[in-house]
Amino acid sequence: MSRLYRTEEGHVIPTLCEELTRFRRARKVLQIPPTESWGTLYLLARAYPRNDYPLHVAVNGTELPSVSAETKDKYLWYQVDLDPLLLEAGDNHFDFWTDAGAMDAWSLAIEAGHRRPWSWVSDDRGETWRNEKMAYLNALRGEYVVRVRLAEGRDPPPPALVVWEQPHSPRVSSLRAALPPDALHASSQMDRVRALTGWLSSSWEHTSSGVAGQYAPWDAETILAWGKAGAGHDGRLPIVMCVHYAVAFVSSCQAAGIPARCAVLSSGVNRSQGHFVAEVWFDNYQKWVMVDPNLDAIMWKGGQPMSLPEIREAGDEIHDLIEFGPGIRYQLQNPRIEAWLEEVYYPGLCFRHRSVWWRADLLSRPEFSPPGHGSVAYCETGLIWEEDNLQHGFGMFPYFAPPAFFSEPPLT
Repeated sequence: MSRLYRTEEGHVIPTLCEELTRFRRARKVLQIPPTESWGTLYLLARAYPRNDYPLHVAVNGTELPSVSAETKDKYLWYQVDLDPLLLEAGDNHFDFWTDAGAMDAWSLAIEAGHRRPWSWVSDDRGETWRNEKMAYLNALRGEYVVRVRLAEGRDPPPPALVVWEQPHSPRVSSLRAALPPDALHASSQMDRVRALTGWLSSSWEHTSSGVAGQYAPWDAETILAWGKAGAGHDGRLPIVMCVHYAVAFVSSCQAAGIPARCAVLSSGVNRSQGHFVAEVWFDNYQKWVMVDPNLDAIMWKGGQPMSLPEIREAGDEIHDLIEFGPGIRYQLQNPRIEAWLEEVYYPGLCFRHRSVWWRADLLSRPEFSPPGHGSVAYCETGLIWEEDNLQHGFGMFPYFAPPAFFSEPPLT
């Protein structure tokens, strides 16, 4: 077994992180127990497109081999092997810098909102340090997204239950009033689900972080308003992508009395072939069914809607199993969607690895929702991955569970 050590949740705003130079350095302090085995250092960082400088890393004053950029202009997870002889029982200092004089080489991800972070920044090559007025604009206080996994120990068990909205919440009531009538009054649960997917899929144009820079919050009514208007915070074009279709769907389902949760999919660590969908519990099928409100799609086989494990087992044969609703016509007006379907969706790439976001109270507890999921490599610790993913390079996450965990019916 092994255990991850961290002091942040991976809630990264990609447009407000830390820039590294030869003068401006970042330090992360992690408390680690005694160890005699090699460990792994994980850091979430971005290399500039025209940067040829490596990233320098030091552990407790000893510099390690420098890190070269894998793919430039994207926040990715970088892994560094840790010799146990360099680690100490207690506080361990991990320092990061580069050789550039300007802020045009490397960025280190940071999570804002910490009162007393165990992260520090220096503007004088490490002579003095501060843990406030951080990030490149010296405007926030936070924790750098740097984690360590040791071979010894055991990760904590994942949260046992999805946290649901309170059905009588005024936020839920407000959203319920905005739903299409069929979502509330259709004769079957499947018809109500399809009413929601068709409505949401046709409500705004999929706009990714490659097109826009202003991330929409995980708030269904705000997503609908920003998406339809094509303008959000500060009047900017908002990011409203697959994440936001699924988030709005999960909240809408709860407003309609349908149990639904967020599911995060990936072809692998640092890969762009990911997706964000929902799972809906159907009593008559006794399983969680994959629902894709972005594409207005559900997959069927043998007269039954398919779960995510069943879709994964189907591999590249899923093309003939997809039942699209009318919303797909609206989505296919965007040529990027059609290309993504051919390259990622139909071959089943995005279904290889699956996790569940364990909170569904997205309206009443917005402070627990990520501010940029899908705009950087997956990093939020609220994701619960299937246990075999720990062996597929997902060691930067703390929660893993067996298949039975994901198939349990909802407890409200």
